[in-house]
Amino acid sequence: MSNPYDESPLNPLPPVVILLAGAIFAIEMIFQLGERGLIGGPAAVGWRLAAMTDYAFLGDVLDQMIARNLWPTEHLIRFVTYPFINGSFSQALFVIVFILALGKMVGEIFSGLAVLAIFFGSAIMGALVYGLALNDPYPLIGGFPAAYGLIGAYSFVHWVRLKVTGEPVSQAFTLIAFLMGIQLIFGLLFGGTNDWVADLAGFFTGFALSFVVRPGGWAHLMGRLRQR
Repeated sequence: MSNPYDESPLNPLPPVVILLAGAIFAIEMIFQLGERGLIGGPAAVGWRLAAMTDYAFLGDVLDQMIARNLWPTEHLIRFVTYPFINGSFSQALFVIVFILALGKMVGEIFSGLAVLAIFFGSAIMGALVYGLALNDPYPLIGGFPAAYGLIGAYSFVHWVRLKVTGEPVSQAFTLIAFLMGIQLIFGLLFGGTNDWVADLAGFFTGFALSFVVRPGGWAHLMGRLRQR
């Protein structure tokens, strides 16, 4: 029988969440050290731009692939690499915070493979919607569409809990409504890109995928929620 006094008051982060956040952090640190001339020599200053050129998602490239019905791996890989290439340290920091916070809550209910499916599925769908719905030449970079997918999964868990307790299920979407509102205000005040389209698509993808990857079906999910 375990001693309750030996148990940590904080639940450890799921390994998959640490892996995703750690990968983004490591890549951003390489960019930061290169920009400061601490590694890589003079050429390192352009590492971020080079990574964007090679790994960012480009709507124009998607249009060309569809038009020619050609799907080269070097461009398909952009659907899953762009979340790891952020435009600045602050963007990377916010993405990491989102992944750690939401990933912890989702990872305590969902399996590691489910978290990965939501993360990359949301990133892929976010890029598809961004490329197909818009004619934006600006590359899509950053982990927000994938992170918003985790918000969608968290909203799903909250939605299920509200259904069980009989409370208004609209409360499950408070977080996404708040974040979209903040993005709208910042966009109106300071200008911005159309990345919010990919973010919103990522959210809905994460929410929808949760129906598919929920642990052990509905009954098991309910049991996990009651244990918390």
